[in-house]
Amino acid sequence: MNLLLASAIAVLIGSGAYLVLRARLFTVLLGLMLVGYGVNLFLLAMGRVRVVVPPIITDAGGPYADPLPQALVLTAIVIGFGMTAFLLALAVRSRSVFGSDHVDGLADWTDSASASDSASAPTVLVDPHAAS
Repeated sequence: MNLLLASAIAVLIGSGAYLVLRARLFTVLLGLMLVGYGVNLFLLAMGRVRVVVPPIITDAGGPYADPLPQALVLTAIVIGFGMTAFLLALAVRSRSVFGSDHVDGLADWTDSASASDSASAPTVLVDPHAAS
């Protein structure tokens, strides 16, 4: 069970990190969501969540479950949802302003070249990293 949980955490964080390094805003957003899910799963795994025992300390002094990991994960889920909604609105606005969802605000060389093949007007490609 521990191997399965560790594998799930590794897959979520690894694929999220790969998507964060992409050059499109929507894939970056999806990557941040996957990393957040992986971190939440990691927090739950480190908190040693117990299912059968009560979350409060009884007078008998028996085993109890620590409610702090669940509270931290619930807070992280709410914060992650708010961050996702904000970044999605930011990505949609960036797409409408720049016409592309590239993180630099400019279209890729391949996107501009394929668009110029289908369009009748010539397209001027500008390298954003070139010195003026």
